[in-house]
Amino acid sequence: MSSLSQILHTISYMGLPLLFAMVLHEYAHGWAAEKCGDSTAKLQGRLTVNPLAHVDPFGTVILPLICLLLPGSFLFGWAKPVPIDPRNMHQPRRDMALVAAAGPGMNLLLAVASALLLAALLTIEPTLSLRGSTEADASTSLLGTMVLRPIAVMALYSVLINVFLALFNLLPIPPLDGGRILTAILPPKPAIALARLEPYGMLILVGLIVFDKELGVIHTITGTFAKGLSGTILSTALGLRPGVSE
Repeated sequence: MSSLSQILHTISYMGLPLLFAMVLHEYAHGWAAEKCGDSTAKLQGRLTVNPLAHVDPFGTVILPLICLLLPGSFLFGWAKPVPIDPRNMHQPRRDMALVAAAGPGMNLLLAVASALLLAALLTIEPTLSLRGSTEADASTSLLGTMVLRPIAVMALYSVLINVFLALFNLLPIPPLDGGRILTAILPPKPAIALARLEPYGMLILVGLIVFDKELGVIHTITGTFAKGLSGTILSTALGLRPGVSE
């Protein structure tokens, strides 16, 4: 498979799961904020699953394409953050932690739902192959090859993408969700010190990505934690199929 066809293949199967993962991540923040008393996202038209309301030109379009073009890179991106005003919340420190946790929580929920969808598809069509080779699909029905297989492949990628985004966003670096959660639960002085890092948070993240070979932080997330959690979710969901024993 040539590099161009590989890129097109990746876009066709990973683009939609990544878009849904980013959009619903932001929707979850807005939904949780409204439940905590802040309707800012709703008033600004951001409490919606319409992707157009959440698209960030760089984070949603340009960056994922750059990731596809770079050899050995991983597909990554973000949607436009929903507006949140802690002053409207019932208990700002506690509620900010809940709002921040809602994004990764949504990604983990999507990962579980995608794994269950994959298990259901494999129950409907047990001969379904996710590899795409002609030989592997020889025993699969036309419905399985043309309809069920693309959905199954996207469901598999959805598990991997959502688990990675959940774990990445839980890094304790503002403005990531993990940093906001930590800021909300730390005592006031350490919380203020951590919050002061937020203007430099994106620079820190870029440094972690650029120098990942030396530091290994991103590799640990993608190669150890994400693969382990994805494997657990997938094996558990697939083990629920009728006739499948542990």
